[in-house]
Amino acid sequence: MKVIEITNVDFSLRHFLLPLMRGLRARGHDVIGVSADGALLDVARAEGFRVEALPLARSLSPVAQIRAFVALVALFRRERPDMVHAHMPISGFLARLAARAAGVPRVAYTCHGFLFNQPGPWLRRAASLAMEFIAGQATHIYLTVSTEEAADARRLRLHSRATPVGNGRDPQRFRPDPAARARIRAAFGVPDGRVVVAAVSRLVRHKGYPELLAAMRGIEAELWVVGDRLASDHGEDMEPFFAASGLGPRLRRLGYRDDVPAILAAADILALPSHFEGLPMSVIEAMLTGLPVVATNIRGPREQVLDGQTGLLVAPMQVPPLAAALAQLTEDAAMRARMGQAGLERARALYDEASVVARTLDLLGA
Repeated sequence: MKVIEITNVDFSLRHFLLPLMRGLRARGHDVIGVSADGALLDVARAEGFRVEALPLARSLSPVAQIRAFVALVALFRRERPDMVHAHMPISGFLARLAARAAGVPRVAYTCHGFLFNQPGPWLRRAASLAMEFIAGQATHIYLTVSTEEAADARRLRLHSRATPVGNGRDPQRFRPDPAARARIRAAFGVPDGRVVVAAVSRLVRHKGYPELLAAMRGIEAELWVVGDRLASDHGEDMEPFFAASGLGPRLRRLGYRDDVPAILAAADILALPSHFEGLPMSVIEAMLTGLPVVATNIRGPREQVLDGQTGLLVAPMQVPPLAAALAQLTEDAAMRARMGQAGLERARALYDEASVVARTLDLLGA
């Protein structure tokens, strides 16, 4: 079977689609990856995958979206795939409609978070809901990464058979690693007894960086920020918030890293105070590494983090409860160890990448 896997940008293909592409190939299928062009596509190409760069845009520009739609239809008609599997809101909308226009026999979609669940103007949320409803009628197999959003899809009649599949990471890569912890801390000049809070995400407003930076001011710990802002990211620039954080040397901006497993192994707590998520990979990565997680009580994180057992859940967009949770974990090493171990066991049971990929492929009929 020939399958085309489609997402919006190279970052998403590298970090979300590549494990699925490997699984499809291992089962004997011909798989093609598609996204907007970018340097991270070279990772998949180095593994022998064919990856097509199309003019997909994270934009509401009609001209840009018509151009992307035409390119997708042309690709599907040329390649004649047995299945198109689309991801992400805008690329998923266009790919599903283009697949039906090109006569692709099976159209699948995985929702990584509904935009209508994201805080924002009601008009944008209404437009997102309308897009999901329209594209849902063109979808044969409808998957979501979170359980709550599968329920949303069924309740809102986006698709009657919406099924949650979860997310996963490789527990051989993300694991407690004392050697990596010692190496990274020595390289950064951080003694083993100093508490480190890690944040791993794109540098965008809805990841909660203004709240996190404010909360960290009164915490006796370092903050390591792993990630960057994508060229296609929209919204408020986070740089003024970092510049005004007042954290001084307690703030380490690490940028995009290929050694995230080692960085997490060297940290003590993961913080993800997002306003909106699907089922965040950083929480899974931290749990597999044995870290307690401080996250917001929103869709996605609240089905990953058991409040008081594997971490602490706090109200979104509020500094005081976030600061209190971080202080509680920073000051209590025994609590960190207990919650980290419970999170590790939970993640190994629920978020093993091989199991999640296998379940997804079975649902796709691949």
